Amino acid sequence: MKRLRSFVFAGVLAFVAPLFLSATTTPSANPAMDDESRIVKKVGHELLMLPYYSIFDDLSYTVSGNTVTLYGDVVRPVLKSDAQNVVKRIEGVEQVVNQVQVLPLSSFDNSIRWRAMRAIYGYPMLQRYGMGVHPSIHIIVDNGHVTLKGVVDSQADKNVAYLRANGVSGVFSVTNDLQVADNHS
Repeated sequence: MKRLRSFVFAGVLAFVAPLFLSATTTPSANPAMDDESRIVKKVGHELLMLPYYSIFDDLSYTVSGNTVTLYGDVVRPVLKSDAQNVVKRIEGVEQVVNQVQVLPLSSFDNSIRWRAMRAIYGYPMLQRYGMGVHPSIHIIVDNGHVTLKGVVDSQADKNVAYLRANGVSGVFSVTNDLQVADNHS
């Protein structure tokens, strides 16, 4: 089974730019494995092309043979169905299992999202993560509970992002699922 560990989307102001894609595929002499690797890449590409994803959404997926399973959390209900529809059209995909969760509609959560974004991306040590079209820290808010997803350069950046999110008024809890990039390659 091929797993895309962290496929997240970003776009601080435009809310349309994708962020981070990491797949665990290796070339193989087996044609079935090559087809699976092709599907992994194509799924990633198609999901990256979806409009309206933001730093407030998170997607991941697995590919097992010709079955793709989608995971994650999205703010807009249409994104869940759009993701499934684009993946269904990929040559070689026979089944899509859509386990993407739609976050509750809440002005309280929306307020937390924006304040957490300003707290994290407005902090000098973390501003570089918001530059360009691929911001790498995603802020998932579900009923006042914040989860940080994405990739940062160091444990210190991960800790500071957690502290900044935890300091936002109205936040009940923060789960820090940020990954520290492996810079040893």
